[in-house]
Amino acid sequence: MNKFETIGIMAILKEAYPMYYRDKTKEELNVSVSLWTEMFADDDINLVKAAVKSYIANDTKGYPPVIGQIKNSLYKLSEPEQMSEVEAWGLVSKAVRNAYYNSVDEFNKLPPIIQKTIGSADRLREWSQLDIQTVQSVVSSNFMRSYKAKSQTEQEYKKLPSDIKQLLNNTTLQIEGD
Repeated sequence: MNKFETIGIMAILKEAYPMYYRDKTKEELNVSVSLWTEMFADDDINLVKAAVKSYIANDTKGYPPVIGQIKNSLYKLSEPEQMSEVEAWGLVSKAVRNAYYNSVDEFNKLPPIIQKTIGSADRLREWSQLDIQTVQSVVSSNFMRSYKAKSQTEQEYKKLPSDIKQLLNNTTLQIEGD
């Protein structure tokens, strides 16, 4: 989204929340436009507009949105529904049943986020050697907690502007290089 498009979004917000924007100075509005332009630079204007309109349509408090609320709406509009912890565990449980001899194949069939949560095909094989009670109670509980945290982290990362993602990637590479 560029500056011109951001001004259009801000005009929508100003129309929907006239009392909030009534006393804003030109300088304050310019700062807002600059920040919104920067935060939504990688986002499609039509999706941002849809997220803003969705927020306005569902607002019952009468306050304009903050950037995070629009980013969250944008994420929900643009990303397919995320798998729940229970659904993810169902896939892992099935993989564990076949993992004693086929751990690598079973691991490779799993979605990337589940693979990241598990860590390796060896872990699947280890789980396949445990008794079913332990797997369905302790292992499942630990996996679902880890999956939920990993999923939230990935969602938050996807909402970040590209310059922040680049900074984080560079920092991670420097840390790994040390």
